[in-house]
Amino acid sequence: VTQNAGMRYADYVADWQRGRLIAVREDHTGPKDQQCVNSIVAVPFMGHEQGDMVLVSGNDFYSSPRLSPDGRRLAWLTWNHPNMPWDGCELWVADIDGQGDLSNQVLVAGNVTESICQPEWSGDGTLYFVAEYTGWWNLYRWRPNTQQREQLTNLDAEFGGPMWVFGQSMYGFVAANQILCTYSQHGESKLAILDTDTLTLRHIDTPYTAIGNVYATDGKAVFSAASPTTFGVIVLFELADLRLTELKRSSDLDLGQFAGYLSVPQAIEFPTGNGQTAHTFYYPPVNKDFDGTAGELPPVLIKSHGGPTGATSSTLKLSYQYWTSRGIGVLDVNYGGSTGYGRDYRQRLNGNWGIVDMDDCVNAAKYLAAQGVIDGNRLMISGGSAGGYTTLCALTFRQVFKAGASYYGVSDAEALAKDTHKFESRYLDSLIGPYPARRDIYIERSPIHFADRISSPVLFLQGLEDEVVPPSQSEAMFKAVRQNEIPTAYLTFEGEQHGFRKAENIKRALEAEFYFYSKVFGYEAADEIEPVAIENL
Repeated sequence: VTQNAGMRYADYVADWQRGRLIAVREDHTGPKDQQCVNSIVAVPFMGHEQGDMVLVSGNDFYSSPRLSPDGRRLAWLTWNHPNMPWDGCELWVADIDGQGDLSNQVLVAGNVTESICQPEWSGDGTLYFVAEYTGWWNLYRWRPNTQQREQLTNLDAEFGGPMWVFGQSMYGFVAANQILCTYSQHGESKLAILDTDTLTLRHIDTPYTAIGNVYATDGKAVFSAASPTTFGVIVLFELADLRLTELKRSSDLDLGQFAGYLSVPQAIEFPTGNGQTAHTFYYPPVNKDFDGTAGELPPVLIKSHGGPTGATSSTLKLSYQYWTSRGIGVLDVNYGGSTGYGRDYRQRLNGNWGIVDMDDCVNAAKYLAAQGVIDGNRLMISGGSAGGYTTLCALTFRQVFKAGASYYGVSDAEALAKDTHKFESRYLDSLIGPYPARRDIYIERSPIHFADRISSPVLFLQGLEDEVVPPSQSEAMFKAVRQNEIPTAYLTFEGEQHGFRKAENIKRALEAEFYFYSKVFGYEAADEIEPVAIENL
């Protein structure tokens, strides 16, 4: 493909009849103070010099261009600021004319308050997609000849998910009238076959609790999966006998050697604010070689996931097992705003980021403490990015946690609103409020302006190449906490950006957090750990 260096392409589909690719294009050739321009274009195969043909333009975002099997129609998704695609987007279909351009555009589904996912054409030219008209992402189809929409599933479950990246796939056609699909219910993934003639859903037993990336054809499919006791794996599904075969694991490490050390999470629904309930996974301490002190409840580390429009799952996380094998429980919270529990649950965070997520983490800990499961006087909280923001809010605005760790956490919401990439540049409009019109809320929700309220020890971990949450935010928080004579430490990592990638840095950060808590709570680490320079201890 011949292309300008300022053009970026993604989400390709081959239009073999016309010798071209159809793709989403980002045009970065404009002025630096303006956002890039998104469109759907046709790009000639190598050897053609006529340049890109713009097929669809004018909106802020596009995704999922999908060509019908006969090459006569194109489907796509589109949305505009301030929406994120999970807030609301539109599914369109158009005919492709003799010149390769689009005509007769039709709005199939969606609007500013209805989210659509993963349009796909079946072999007979019917368009399938996922929509949340019931408040849950369910499967639908649309027939071009009648232009009628039909609901195929009706479960309080999620057959779709937030489109953070291109190419996400929750279902695929394993036969002409058979769809292999996965959906999330009560925080765990299920696998099923939908008969598109009878609309019956046949469930398939699997040992997995998280399933995704489903790709199917000719009686077979592959998908990624994981469970609380197995590493991530690529699985082959065969329709003829419903057989599942594991093709490749993400690690060859033999987990059998850890029998008696692995903690299996328990899904817990707990009461939270406004008479509502929220969800968490609790990992109790497990180590076959040791028992806890008689009559003593375990200390617990509360984890707040990133996103914040994301979710944590019950799949195996060795970083959690690090804590549980050392006598510390882990409480992994799917606070209001997390996906997997329906649109209403996801929208709890709208206008309430920094409040609902923080209070759900607090209430999860209080609930288990009241149940006599954990020690309410030895609570820690930790998270990265948006989870770091929740962590810092909890340590700043609530007096529940005795220590915490912020991994490249957002401390200044206003700075994030001012300087981020196009996709998320209006994300905070829904989470906090329109900026700069409601700058007052951004100030109120930013821990950096209230760091003097922090009374518990805090560890800050920061990549020096981070452009999403620059080091200046962590540095400012560290200095403020240090000035208040609260125990604190600040660790930086050369070459790391937003999220640590190098194994040695991931290991160092985890051990540093454990060391930090050991000094705060006065216990001795069994391992040899490189010390951390802690101020005011």
